[in-house]
Amino acid sequence: MMNKDYIISLIEQDKRLSNRKLDEYRKVELSYDVSKNADGAARCKIGDTEVIVGVKFNVGEPYPDNPDEGTIIVTAELLPLSSPEFDLGPPGAQATELARVVDRGIRESKALDFKKLCIKKGEKVWMAFIDIYTINDDGNLIDACALAAIAALKNAKLPKYEKERVLHGEYSNKKIELTKLPITCTLGKINSKIIVDPGMQEESVLDSRLTVTTADGNIHAMQKGGEKGLKMEEITQMVDIAIAKEKDLKKLIK
Repeated sequence: MMNKDYIISLIEQDKRLSNRKLDEYRKVELSYDVSKNADGAARCKIGDTEVIVGVKFNVGEPYPDNPDEGTIIVTAELLPLSSPEFDLGPPGAQATELARVVDRGIRESKALDFKKLCIKKGEKVWMAFIDIYTINDDGNLIDACALAAIAALKNAKLPKYEKERVLHGEYSNKKIELTKLPITCTLGKINSKIIVDPGMQEESVLDSRLTVTTADGNIHAMQKGGEKGLKMEEITQMVDIAIAKEKDLKKLIK
């Protein structure tokens, strides 16, 4: 690991290890149809950070308080191959946070019309299982996972459902229609400086972190991380940057 004081001194000079601006992302790439077994799948690379998200639909019973709505279930698996910090076993705090941030961004933005996933009110609804797998962690897993999740969902197809059975591998003509494309942007604070898309080594020196999910310029979710607090003006600055970055990242989703 590079000397932390050196990383901080660079940031103080408005410089970064990756030779990018403080408000600049690394190269972001999205690819589709990366799994033959998923109903929708996408791979996202942000620099050397890489994740794969698969969407699988199944039929289940609706929640009693939403009898005419389907739902999403988001899980994240931090594969040991992606980082020496990750171990096999039940989800830890980082995996839980990752899944919750992705879930909240989709759910709170109402990107998906859950009522259209209803098959029979009070009895049968479609449930979208969104499974996240990390391939390589070089920082900012949250943004990569959130972008891959919305891309996979946008390109997902509903399987056929006949005689109370889901025919996996056979698809109906019904596509998943998203009402919005929520985009997640993670920003970090190091001393008085705000940076976008912190890399792995930058994450090790962050004072605090703010993840902002926006759609059409409106805030739908925020997640604070790190030990130190943020001033109101810093939060405002971070939100403004996130809204600006939404426009660029949104263009990558096909």
